[in-house]
Amino acid sequence: MTHREGSERSPRKALAELHGSLDRRYRPEDVAELVLQALSERLTGRERNVIARAARHSSRGSAWFTSMSDDYARPVGGARQVAVAARLFDGPAEVDPDDPESLRAYAGAAGRSIGWTPDRSDFLADRLNREAREAAGMDLSKRQYNRRFRMLRRIAEKAGTLEIEQDKRRLLLIGATGFAADIPLDRFLKDPDAACFVAYYTARRKLRREFSLFGRDNPFDEIAQVLLRRCGDDTDWWMIAQARPTPDVLDRLTDEERGRLLGQWSAVMRHSGGLLGRRWRSTTDRATMVVRPGDDSSTWNALAGAYNAARAGWLACLASLDALELLDASCPGKAMRLMAADLAAWHRSTGGDVDPGTRVWAALPPPWEVLDGTAHSTRADVEAACRTAGLDPEKSGWTAPAPKRRVAVFRPTPELVHGVAVADPVWAALLRRAGVFSGRPVRPALAPDALHGLQAGVVTGDLPPALDAD
Repeated sequence: MTHREGSERSPRKALAELHGSLDRRYRPEDVAELVLQALSERLTGRERNVIARAARHSSRGSAWFTSMSDDYARPVGGARQVAVAARLFDGPAEVDPDDPESLRAYAGAAGRSIGWTPDRSDFLADRLNREAREAAGMDLSKRQYNRRFRMLRRIAEKAGTLEIEQDKRRLLLIGATGFAADIPLDRFLKDPDAACFVAYYTARRKLRREFSLFGRDNPFDEIAQVLLRRCGDDTDWWMIAQARPTPDVLDRLTDEERGRLLGQWSAVMRHSGGLLGRRWRSTTDRATMVVRPGDDSSTWNALAGAYNAARAGWLACLASLDALELLDASCPGKAMRLMAADLAAWHRSTGGDVDPGTRVWAALPPPWEVLDGTAHSTRADVEAACRTAGLDPEKSGWTAPAPKRRVAVFRPTPELVHGVAVADPVWAALLRRAGVFSGRPVRPALAPDALHGLQAGVVTGDLPPALDAD
């Protein structure tokens, strides 16, 4: 469980913590409390009252604990491997264990003493025999040589794994917050109004998905609206555009800034699209996008989220530059998320059907093939697929920036266990440990307590008939 201690912060310290929240997963309530401290006496009475609707539910203000992490999982660096290598090679390791390139450089430098290089690291084919070691002047036993060889190979492999996991986390953040996590601290501190809006709005965007038949709330709620209205002509709109590339924000940028942002989104589109293409499984049914055994739905959905966010930002920038005619030549479609089988069955049991967007996705070439030039998709193709699926191609965001949505009313962040809302965070922690709603068997030792909690009515979210503790 997490709970942030709560002494009153100075405005600057509150802003610094808000900046730290950009690549974490603070609840909007906790961000709202920091916003009150960061803006302090600058708020009007009405503004303070609106923001306080959320802040009163903060971890400190209500003594509320949560079983949900306030951060995204961070890749584990190579500190353990480097510590072992330092002992084997009899010297301190000058290396940043969280930087893949630094790990590779260290392995290459240490490897020179035993004739190891990254391109000759096969344990069976590339090791030196005794004669070769003696010729190179190595006073090492076979066992000691092998230990060093294996460790350098592990460090190189760790660097590759770390690079992949860091990239996945970066794309996960882009899908949730745009480029907000890349905003430098000094720029963030210079404009408190823009900074507070970015921090609160991105916290709303990072809310976990609930297991529901209904779509997600608009992240732009009444509190975000109040904060954005505080931003005027002297605001750092470029900073806001990193998190909210909507027409009202982009209109505040110069053509050069909009072009630069267009390039950023285009690069993420191509990168995330390429990763989706490598992870696509031919056994997946594009017409339903229901998860099958062996699917890594978490990674796929994170990459799809990054791709779709980048595509939406790219379209918004094209529209702001009056350049949507470029879609006439090439218009890659959206990427659909994988859906849990029980949620899909729930949709069908209530008379629902496959999301119309999934029909459009299935009718078009995969976006990664359009992006790399192996397939062709134009605006006319997308419009035809949308019409067949009963969608307006512009209003649904397939060929134009999605239209404005109604400003949401703030509601406290629900306590979730695998997407199911639970009233009490203590029960939530127990249900999560027991494996309830995870699709796996409930742990026998915790089953009685979990069943008692379910019977006591701690589950407040709607459940389909098939989703239960078993």
